[in-house]
Amino acid sequence: MKIFIDTANLEDIEEGLKRGFASGITTNPSLLAKEPKSSFEGHVQKIVELIRRYKPGIHLSVEVFSKDKEEILKQAQQFVSQFNYPQMSVKVQVGYNELETISKLSSMGVSVNCTACMSVTQAVMAAHAGAKYVSLFWGRIRDGGINEENAIERDYLKAKKVLDDNDFNPYIVVKSVRQILDQDRLNSEIIVGSIRSITDIRDAGLAGAHIVTVPPKFFKPMASHYKTDEVVDQFMTDFQQWLS
Repeated sequence: MKIFIDTANLEDIEEGLKRGFASGITTNPSLLAKEPKSSFEGHVQKIVELIRRYKPGIHLSVEVFSKDKEEILKQAQQFVSQFNYPQMSVKVQVGYNELETISKLSSMGVSVNCTACMSVTQAVMAAHAGAKYVSLFWGRIRDGGINEENAIERDYLKAKKVLDDNDFNPYIVVKSVRQILDQDRLNSEIIVGSIRSITDIRDAGLAGAHIVTVPPKFFKPMASHYKTDEVVDQFMTDFQQWLS
């Protein structure tokens, strides 16, 4: 399981890259909107510069900000030209019309990260369309099974056998997608996002995710454990006593 950094914050990206554990960075329009207003192109270019300084060649995903298929194609080609980073993927949201765009971009040699996948069928269709990565949203998949605001549509789709209870268990969804990708020998990797806890990270890896993209707020707790602190303090105390 590879770990990606899920942020557009330059300081958080630099701190993660300096520590060497990250194999990539994912961004999206909402993450960029949290940063001080600036040029979109300039901000992404700063991310590319940080990657080249600390860990050249790792993955970067940059998302389009349109639903229009022609505009998506235009933006994707602009990203490739402007940022000139070979390991970059263009994030395109999943959808029936978007599958055509994903297929076109793939045929043009553009690496596509198909994002906002919530179901097995969405991810598998995107992989067949040529997406190099399919991004499944762990926390939001779980939300879809419990949120009251989704109840009417959820019950309708369950009655039509479009979905069932397994489709709201992110562990089962990711495991199922991984099984199908492997058995069909599809050249796509699963990125799990929408991480809400450190146990989500562990479970996503165990479910078969190739990559988990993680908000920086979880990195320190991931690397910490109270028993580690206890043992290290004991080692230091014992050694100082031996020296004295």
